Amino acid sequence: MAQQLIGFIGAGNMANSLAGGMIAKGIRPARIWMSDPSQDRLDEVAQLHRVHVSRDNLDVARRVDVLVLAVKPQVMGDACAALREIIEERQPLIISIAAGVTVDNLRNWLGEAPIVRCMPNTPSLVQAGATGLYAAPDVSAEQKEMAGQILSAVGLTFWFETEGELDAVTAVSGSGPAYFFLLMEALIDAARAQGLSAATARQLVLQTAWGASQLAITSEDGPDVLRQRVTSPGGTTAAALQVFEEAGLREQVQAAVAAARERSEQLSG
Repeated sequence: MAQQLIGFIGAGNMANSLAGGMIAKGIRPARIWMSDPSQDRLDEVAQLHRVHVSRDNLDVARRVDVLVLAVKPQVMGDACAALREIIEERQPLIISIAAGVTVDNLRNWLGEAPIVRCMPNTPSLVQAGATGLYAAPDVSAEQKEMAGQILSAVGLTFWFETEGELDAVTAVSGSGPAYFFLLMEALIDAARAQGLSAATARQLVLQTAWGASQLAITSEDGPDVLRQRVTSPGGTTAAALQVFEEAGLREQVQAAVAAARERSEQLSG
């Protein structure tokens, strides 16, 4: 990213995670600016990351080459409208991480500017995220590379050719952590119903989930093959999986993801 300066409008959890990830990958804190209305939050950020901070969004926007919009979707319009003049004048790369806020929305508020829209997920907070990215047609290859480097600081990145594909990303990886958390909850409850203590049930389930994930990530084989290896004919795993199959688990997952995508499309619209 050469020596471009990077600014954040909003210093919440995701912005903090991105800043921390970039610094961990070698970007000097002096190249990062963050703004937020909360002085307490800015003090925490400055102490944690040693970055520049300001309560003035315009002050940050005037200084940087890349501006990450990290405010809540419901206040994005007001935040952008106040930045419109300086954005049209300086033309920084705009990176939005707000769910449901489209490129057209941003252009209506900001005017013409190169925009990359991103859909990170909550594991990004621990540098284990999966982020979908879409670049408007006027974004250069160099700017796409910058956006990819920033978001890769918190996990894997995936580029998509059409903005509508981000609705599918939202349904799979954006909402996906909640699907796994629900399964963890249910498995913990099931373990307790079998007589295990709450603490033991939680530790067993979380370690099993982490181990299964690591095995799937590091293996050359797909989850289907790994599942088959664990499942001996007529064994305990086969008995459990038969219950899932008879309950229509696969169909329920398909329906759940479709419902999440439909809601994402409604929100984007």
